[in-house]
Amino acid sequence: MVGLIGQKLGMTQVFDEDGRAHAVTVIKAGPNHVAQIKTSETDGYCAVQVGYGERSEKRLSKPELGHLSKNGLKPVLRLEEFRLDEQPDFTAGQPLSPEEVLSPGDRVDVVGVSKGKGFQGVMKRHGHHGFDATHGTKTHHRRPGSMGQAAYPAKTFKNRALPGQTGGRRTTIKNLEIIKVDADRMLVFVRGSVPGARNSFLRIQKRAAK
Repeated sequence: MVGLIGQKLGMTQVFDEDGRAHAVTVIKAGPNHVAQIKTSETDGYCAVQVGYGERSEKRLSKPELGHLSKNGLKPVLRLEEFRLDEQPDFTAGQPLSPEEVLSPGDRVDVVGVSKGKGFQGVMKRHGHHGFDATHGTKTHHRRPGSMGQAAYPAKTFKNRALPGQTGGRRTTIKNLEIIKVDADRMLVFVRGSVPGARNSFLRIQKRAAK
């Protein structure tokens, strides 16, 4: 199903009719426009390419500007493609407002790049317990411990939980609920947290109804 591109603004809380508070992430999901329509006849599959936001022409290359100008679109901040199972019922250049795509109660998958935390040890990266802080432990409190064999096979196997780069990766949070859609301000309120830092780009895709 077609989705939207947005930017994470931060977290707040909203109250329902029963007075219960819900922690939500506020996402600015507009302006979005249909940049290109792909069909099985012309491209071998069905998809809709969506453009988000506006930016200066000098920030885009000539091929990118030519691609957008075919459908009368201004330079955009970001392009995302959403695969479809059937022929899309959209037209190139058509604006996509949040209320047309999403409504309260819908379930969505939100994709973003998680916050980068640099090079971290096993306790922060993998949640290891660490060694006891007692006499005799010396300087091994936060170390990973034994990680391989001695004489045979004399190597460390792959995919062990070891120190390394943490965060800064494409992350998907699935099955989040849409609590509220503010059509006038193009805001979407999603229950719970989503990946990424403030103002980072997000891909919001509606889950198919079961």
